[in-house]
Amino acid sequence: MKLELRGITKRFGALTANDHIDLVVEPGEIHCLLGENGAGKSTLMNVLYGLYQADEGEILLDDVVQKFAGPGDAMNAGIGMVHQHFMLIPVFTVAENVMLGHEQTKTGGLLDLDAARALVREISGRFGFDIDPDALVEDLPVGVQQRVEIIKALSRDASVLVFDEPTAVLTPQETDELMGIMRQLRDEGTSIVFITHKLREVREVADRITVIRLGKVVGEASPTATNAEMASLMVGRAVELTVEKAPASPGEPSLEVKDLVVTDPRGQVLVDNVSFTLHRGEILAIAGVQGNGQTELTEAIMGLQSRVHGSIVLEGNELVGDSTREVLDAGVGFVPEDRTEDGLVGTFTIAENLMLDRSTGEPFVKWGTLQLDELARFAEERVREFDVRTQGITQQAGRLSGGNQQKVVLARELSRDLALFVAAQPTRGLDVGSIEFVHKRIVATRDAGIPVIVVSTELDEVAALADRIAVMYRGRIVGIVPGDTPRDVLGLMMAGETPAEVAA
Repeated sequence: MKLELRGITKRFGALTANDHIDLVVEPGEIHCLLGENGAGKSTLMNVLYGLYQADEGEILLDDVVQKFAGPGDAMNAGIGMVHQHFMLIPVFTVAENVMLGHEQTKTGGLLDLDAARALVREISGRFGFDIDPDALVEDLPVGVQQRVEIIKALSRDASVLVFDEPTAVLTPQETDELMGIMRQLRDEGTSIVFITHKLREVREVADRITVIRLGKVVGEASPTATNAEMASLMVGRAVELTVEKAPASPGEPSLEVKDLVVTDPRGQVLVDNVSFTLHRGEILAIAGVQGNGQTELTEAIMGLQSRVHGSIVLEGNELVGDSTREVLDAGVGFVPEDRTEDGLVGTFTIAENLMLDRSTGEPFVKWGTLQLDELARFAEERVREFDVRTQGITQQAGRLSGGNQQKVVLARELSRDLALFVAAQPTRGLDVGSIEFVHKRIVATRDAGIPVIVVSTELDEVAALADRIAVMYRGRIVGIVPGDTPRDVLGLMMAGETPAEVAA
């Protein structure tokens, strides 16, 4: 099926998320929609899927104009979507998830689960998925859950399949398997739209590439184009894609984590007996598929978890039992993975957000009085230094783009004396140029003798920054390896294998 978008425009108030976008996807083609976070890719696909209504433009399938009032209309027309965040019911079986919303009944009004099971087996067999229709989704690995999403879409006879950032929660091996599935779907005639910001994946699988920047199509790229050429199209200028850093010169041990256990209110173990040592002047990257205890580990260090056992010693001082305020006062800088929820106060100004860590004393507060001139000077300097695109330091942080919000968080945390810097997903939502800047700042922090922990699900980022890499799987560290460890080895470790098992 041929998909054509003509002049699609979508506005949210004064913001134009999609600006007269034209796109043609031919039958049996993998067409990559490449662009930075916030470029308008997902908005465009949500218009295609009927989740949003376009303000201007039209959608055509095989040259026939379509009108989608909702996702149901899009699915009935042959469009399927595999979302970045899976749309599955964890306590339902595979068959129940596949039939949800399209239930078939037998005589007497009972659900025809046998028909759903047969459909799952047929599609699963066609693509070699080997999925049990009666397996509970919550018991399946993440990569298998994604295959269930694909089965759901194909069970609706999807001729156009949209993959929205599909590799965000996959190991490298699962990513390679997904690429193979996409090629097989293409070879069977399915039209595929592949949304991503990862250049390596684009080069591996795309037949054609359309680049979107700030809501507009800025050009097409060939799959044979270099990463630098594609990055330049995405950002609008030449960028340095590699992190230039000298070998680490680790100093004395600074952070000692020993036998750390974190549990949830039900007693489930989230961080399982984790131990490691971090030296001054080195970057320890913590890698792993999202949801394997990385978040809870950083929260335990920051005093944000209440059920913590074991020891976290920073420069000779025990942090377990300390409040978050005390941890911050001990010199720990923290970039949380969710900036809007944990990193900023959206209704505060940029200047106010920049002083959150230091709101009780000098230089911003003297004798109980806020020093507005000092705060304004500091805020203006940080906005310039970190290239925060804003109307001014009195603009509310919640009105900034996601990338600029992240820059405010980084500016605040890197602008005070630190004994430890913890950065969880530090470049999430930033464009390639901003990522280059942030990486340089993290390396400069290391080179200043400060120990750094970087938590990232992006293996390219881990490889670029890490002096050592700790890989987490189901709450445990399965191994700590050198920063130049190959991707395929890291991928196997992310699936639970120890370094010794990988080497065997």
